[in-house]
Amino acid sequence: MKYYIGVTNNNWYNYLTTIKPDEVNFWRPSNKPRILPLGTPFLFKLHAPVNCIAGGGFFFRHEILPVSMAWDTFQEKNGLSNKDDFISLLSKINHTPIYSNTLIGCSVLTQPFFLDEKDWIEQPSNWANSIVQGKTYDTEEKIGHYIWEKVRGLLYKYPENGPEKDLIPMSDIENEGYRTYLSKMRIGQGTFRLWVTDEYKRKCAVSGEKTLPVLEAAHIKPYSLSGPNSINNGILLRSDLHRLFDTNYITITPEYKLEVSPRIKEEFENGKIYYAFHGKPLLLPSSQNSYPSQEYIQYHNELFR
Repeated sequence: MKYYIGVTNNNWYNYLTTIKPDEVNFWRPSNKPRILPLGTPFLFKLHAPVNCIAGGGFFFRHEILPVSMAWDTFQEKNGLSNKDDFISLLSKINHTPIYSNTLIGCSVLTQPFFLDEKDWIEQPSNWANSIVQGKTYDTEEKIGHYIWEKVRGLLYKYPENGPEKDLIPMSDIENEGYRTYLSKMRIGQGTFRLWVTDEYKRKCAVSGEKTLPVLEAAHIKPYSLSGPNSINNGILLRSDLHRLFDTNYITITPEYKLEVSPRIKEEFENGKIYYAFHGKPLLLPSSQNSYPSQEYIQYHNELFR
């Protein structure tokens, strides 16, 4: 099994240990892609003079996002307490001004764990000081096996937090058959948002709107009512349509068409722009595996009137 050791900002790590998030954004100012298989263990190696592996997570996907969306999606899970500090740190690292619309690389990691200092693992013996971002190791090789066995032996001490409903079988997420340490993956709210946004090709499923700041990942069955953070329980909607969906003024039919309630006209004497979408087929993901679940559609239809 291959895994990745990423060079980690020590302050980023220290802040996250205080909030113990269910997901993290391992960002970098560069907008170059980072390609790793889904579920790859991603370990945190602290900078000198510490030079130890102090935790990790599991790779979900890499996205190129505007700074504003990276902050709105993950907020403190970016490793800082506020957006201004986030932008300031990015500018300092990049040695150039960073703005809200600047694109940065975001590696989304699920199920992060943070080791107690007494459990920190010394960096690999073949780690070179010239490594700036990180390095891939293989458990089939001596050093890679040694490090991973130490990590694996500690994982039982740091149980995953969160309800069982958040565990999504890997087969429901990806069908490529990647060799991974996980059989299931816990999906947080930020990861869910990016997953839905990506699967719907950054376009509203109803209107086709592509302006990213107004697009929102809607749960078909609310998360607060045991609806999972699964792609099959999500749909990408323009913000106004999201609000109408959550308040049951619109729904989607089993045939994946939009249905608009007569209540909009009755209660507000308006709604012409929304009735224009009535009966319109949804713009769905390219893979049927990512379509909304009939189970969750039925749940939402029962609330619609």
